[in-house]
Amino acid sequence: MVSLKERARKLKSDIPVVFLSLKDGDTPLGAKIMAAIVVVYALSPIDLIPDMIPVLGYFDDVILLPVLVAVTIKMIPKEIWEKNKLAAKDLWKDGKPKQWYYAIPIALIWLLILWWIIDKILW
Repeated sequence: MVSLKERARKLKSDIPVVFLSLKDGDTPLGAKIMAAIVVVYALSPIDLIPDMIPVLGYFDDVILLPVLVAVTIKMIPKEIWEKNKLAAKDLWKDGKPKQWYYAIPIALIWLLILWWIIDKILW
């Protein structure tokens, strides 16, 4: 049986491959859409269920995100997955992403959404 820690480590290594598959021109459209959902959700600072809710708060991190990644992997053709898996090794250095700035547009989008919600509530 695979431990939760091992699954989290595997998930951490699969998300960059999903990102590269999203950018790959050979990836089918349906897989690209699913990959975009996974990448945005993985990088998003906002969870579907906030972590402060006991037990349910970690549902998205432990169950939802791995399921989304697994579904996305199944949608990506094997040869494209293997090609991007090799390329993904170049994205990481010492367990950290080399190009962390890819998260900036996601953070800006969430800030705009938050600003819009606050603007609508207060006015």
